[in-house]
Amino acid sequence: MNTGTEAEAKDESFRDSIATIKDGKRAWIYAKKPKGKLYNKRTVLSFIYLIVFTIIPFIKVSGEPFFLIDVPDRKFILFGAIFWPQDTFLFVLAMLTFIVFIVLFTVVFGRIFCGWACPQTIFMEMIFRKIEYWIEGDANHQKALNKQPYNTEKTIKKTLKISAFFIAAYIITNFFLSYIIGMDAVLATYSDLSANSGTLVALVIFATIFFLVYLWFREQVCIVVCPYGRLQGVLLDRNSIIVAYDYIRGEVRGRFKKNEVRTKGDCIDCEQCVKVCPTGIDIRNGTQLECINCTACIDACNHMMESVGMPTGLIRFDSENGIANKEKLKITTRIKAYIFVLFLLIVVLLSLLISRSDVSTTILRTPGLLYQEQPNNQISNLYNIKMVNKTHSKLPITLKLESEIGRLEMVGNNVIPVEKESVGMSEFFIYIDRDKIHERKSKLKVSLYTGDRKIQTVETNFLGPVSMKH
Repeated sequence: MNTGTEAEAKDESFRDSIATIKDGKRAWIYAKKPKGKLYNKRTVLSFIYLIVFTIIPFIKVSGEPFFLIDVPDRKFILFGAIFWPQDTFLFVLAMLTFIVFIVLFTVVFGRIFCGWACPQTIFMEMIFRKIEYWIEGDANHQKALNKQPYNTEKTIKKTLKISAFFIAAYIITNFFLSYIIGMDAVLATYSDLSANSGTLVALVIFATIFFLVYLWFREQVCIVVCPYGRLQGVLLDRNSIIVAYDYIRGEVRGRFKKNEVRTKGDCIDCEQCVKVCPTGIDIRNGTQLECINCTACIDACNHMMESVGMPTGLIRFDSENGIANKEKLKITTRIKAYIFVLFLLIVVLLSLLISRSDVSTTILRTPGLLYQEQPNNQISNLYNIKMVNKTHSKLPITLKLESEIGRLEMVGNNVIPVEKESVGMSEFFIYIDRDKIHERKSKLKVSLYTGDRKIQTVETNFLGPVSMKH
């Protein structure tokens, strides 16, 4: 007779390996085609996702892409607003906010993002897996096809599948590239292939990588590569909402027999939840890092429960405390703390975005020069100004000294034209009467105007001799 410790060790033995590796070799997952209410909702959500994904690269604001992550040129356009390297601190803060949001979301809702919104899952399940079902059939047909020797049928089906997979991967790669260099640049590649051979080669290489991921690597991305699944062990607690098997209601398992007076649990041990799982796990074993909360097992179980006349929900969204103690979701101290930190980060980020200037300006005294003695008992400093125009339009900039004790005089034109998404530079003098200088370094403010609108005020130092009257 097993002791409690031995039984527990036996029950947890499934955690010693992952479903896709058996005896040191890759165990291919033949996932049964899912169907049900939740799968239909996932399909609709994925369809909307794919529409948005393919439309955004064609949307422009003032002639510029609506969304662009141009790493080579260090230019980022998010929802029509341009961000430059000078805005790096905003990206750091935005990433911190996103990480805290992910942590909070996972603490409360588990890994539902992976099954419902992750691009890897959406492309795999809603594009490539559907192509596979269409060409090769459901799981049993796929398994039989792979076991049979190559003949005309197998050759045609495999050729069709590989071709369709590569075409889909190539199209997806083009859209991903459009988020980096813009859709116009992607389309220009095909209008002049010889001049854009480098881009075309990069497209083929990345398309091949995508192709191999969805043809062969598949669910291993979620299990082996993605670190998010491993975070569950740290972030999840007994109150987190997960895809859970109601073992209190389901155990002890037993096959269903028509017209029987059932004395066992509601689980009829049909294993449909295992057959439909895209990562090959048995959800009845409890929370596992391989589970992506895709809810295919919920649909499969509900269908079987309805078929035998039992209540649905044997597998459902619930927490461990909800299963064991029938407790509803609790807002714990940890969740409150995450919410508070997330709220502060969002407030700070929004404040910085709202107060963000259209122009990033640097004003420095010309290196290597001290102050200059000028006629009429005046002291002058020569300054260099550098302006980064973050907008989609040309800005005529004029400068004004926000001080009555001095005057500003431009070197050259009084108006500095700064082209859109470009850098403008100029020089100017500031003159101050000697008897009004009381410190070695005086703080001055210079404002930038475009027309009558003030767009920014920059502080700088004025170097001069200390007046004897001080």
